[in-house]
Amino acid sequence: MAPNRSFGEMPMPLFTPASDDVGPVIVPAPAKGPAKGTPSYLSDHRARLRERFMQGGATAMPDYELLELVLFRAIPRQDVKPLARRLIERFGDFNRVLSANPARLSEVEGVGPAVITELKIVEAAAQRLSRARIIQRPVLSSWQALLDYCHTTMAHRETEQFRVLYLDRKNVLIADEEQASGTVDHVPVYPREIIKRALELNASALILVHNHPSGDPTPSDSDITMTARIAQAGDTMGIVIHDHLIIGKSRELSFRAEGLL
Repeated sequence: MAPNRSFGEMPMPLFTPASDDVGPVIVPAPAKGPAKGTPSYLSDHRARLRERFMQGGATAMPDYELLELVLFRAIPRQDVKPLARRLIERFGDFNRVLSANPARLSEVEGVGPAVITELKIVEAAAQRLSRARIIQRPVLSSWQALLDYCHTTMAHRETEQFRVLYLDRKNVLIADEEQASGTVDHVPVYPREIIKRALELNASALILVHNHPSGDPTPSDSDITMTARIAQAGDTMGIVIHDHLIIGKSRELSFRAEGLL
């Protein structure tokens, strides 16, 4: 179905002995202290960073140092400070590094599958934590948490994403689903599919959310037109569109607050 419109914007080797005449295997005790092959100065640096984090938290550390802490697990025996700085220089800040596309991350010297996996684990953990603060809770009493979740999930994406938040009759958030993703400046939207899904979930109201990778949440003419069409489709089925949020880099725009809905 064509969309009506679109929104603008090395594992160890395994041996089998040739003879059964093999003596007992001696397993060495785990080494104490720094991992073998890790220079002491590097171990000391990592220990100091971890201690500072535990004492002062993330606010006591610049972005590249917080990123170093994440990279420690992926690269256990190398100095990761140069890589952390390269990533910050390439993408701008800690949040944008975490949310960067894996293909773009791999273009940075020193980034391999282990680093990408570690970054994406941290990103997923942050999103899940934010989501847990709003799901199955009344939206009106959790509005700031909802905005925080939308920013965590969408503000630093390099392409547009369109999400629908489904609410029950008590305005409790019962589902949060990505309806579509697109390019840097548009995303296909299917009003009929949105309303169909709302009926399947027995939702009474919706909140529409999409991001503008440019950082500017000002709605385009196609944003306004499509929102009106979704609202009209919802009205025929008794489903209210509470709001449409456009998420920018540092702020959001509410259609309801702007009188556009």
